[in-house]
Amino acid sequence: ISYIPGIVAAVSLFALSTTDCLNRITWAFFEQLSVTDQVGLLGLFFATIIFAIDVALFVGPSSTVAANSHAEHAPPFQYPLNEIASCQTDREKFTLLFPTLRDDIISQLELLTKGELSRNHEAMKWLVECMDYNVPGGKLNRGLTVIDVQRTLTSANQNRNLTDLEIARASVLGWALEFLQAFFLVADDVMDDSQTRRGQPCWYKLPRIGNIAINDSFLLESFVFVLLKRHFGTEPYYGDLLDLFLEVTLKTELGQLLDLTSQPLDQTTGKAIMDLDRFTIHRHALIVKYKTAFYTFYLPIAIGMITSGVPSSNKQAYQVAQKICCIMGEYFQIQDDYLDCYGDPKTIGKVGTDIQDNKCSWLVVQALDRASPAQRDILEKNYGQWDDSKVAKVKALYDDLNLKEAFETYEEDSYQRIQLALDEVKMMPRDVFELLLKRIYKRKY
Repeated sequence: ISYIPGIVAAVSLFALSTTDCLNRITWAFFEQLSVTDQVGLLGLFFATIIFAIDVALFVGPSSTVAANSHAEHAPPFQYPLNEIASCQTDREKFTLLFPTLRDDIISQLELLTKGELSRNHEAMKWLVECMDYNVPGGKLNRGLTVIDVQRTLTSANQNRNLTDLEIARASVLGWALEFLQAFFLVADDVMDDSQTRRGQPCWYKLPRIGNIAINDSFLLESFVFVLLKRHFGTEPYYGDLLDLFLEVTLKTELGQLLDLTSQPLDQTTGKAIMDLDRFTIHRHALIVKYKTAFYTFYLPIAIGMITSGVPSSNKQAYQVAQKICCIMGEYFQIQDDYLDCYGDPKTIGKVGTDIQDNKCSWLVVQALDRASPAQRDILEKNYGQWDDSKVAKVKALYDDLNLKEAFETYEEDSYQRIQLALDEVKMMPRDVFELLLKRIYKRKY
């Protein structure tokens, strides 16, 4: 409770008691006023007191909060606007911001632990290395897309380009998405027993890391929300951003679950049991939608919509965006499945292991849909095994079934489906989606 009303009352009572003013007021109240006037005056008196308390509660606690905020939180974040202005490309501006954000996350952790974990503590040094190794090393397409979407919407709605500050803040949201991506990939590599990622050994494959990478993935996810609160916690759309990231994270984890459980596990050994009957086109479509489409395509689009003022109550706009992004996400993931088998590891940044990992990929569900009984037998005997000769037999079967040509046909059909879906876009610029499509159409990595 605020102390302001008590101070005001004490000072007033002291001032009145030093003269005979209080006695005269008391005499006038009881002797000169009617009962009706007394009731009215008392009502006014108590209403004034209640109003004063309300004002005090409004003013007093905010001062306290401000004081506590000053004591417990870091100063406002200083964006390197001069350096950003000197950069020529969005990629340069985007990557410029990462070291500053990384160091600020460490500062936030110092405050969170009240200095018990200082910047020089081994745990902090571990986290810096973890972030440097896992977050900025990819193509950064998801993060850069956030800037592109923001620019496209600002140009359409306000007929101007982004300011350096707006680019910086869009970059923060882009890096939040890249931190989320790093969380997914670090955890996914452990679960899939992958060997390389982005042209280097997976984080958990480093000798001193191992299964500690699992906890590191959790920390990378937490840093997403550190960034959102630090940079957007006072924005009116902060709640919408939180809801968006939480929803997309959950949907992506559901997609991972669908992927991991596409084959049953032996209750004794804990190893997957081959059951190709579970590899269906429908199951693959669900995995693709939830594991890839939402965080790769819908998330950067929805971020731009929220920060550009498209209210969350505008359900139709978000539903149309989600529909188009899911089609793009399906196409993108099927490209990934294809490149895992046929792409150059030097170009795609990893050695494909979907066949060895017994993955429910587009290639295998298409093969099962087209295979004769004899060809299915080849899959039954060779798929999902870490044996180079058996992997070669599966790839040879894919060639026999003309899956390369099937993919090229699918790619063109998907492009046309996306174009038709774009015709439904009425409440925002079509260019927002076109820029995504240009990035993925006929990609080689």
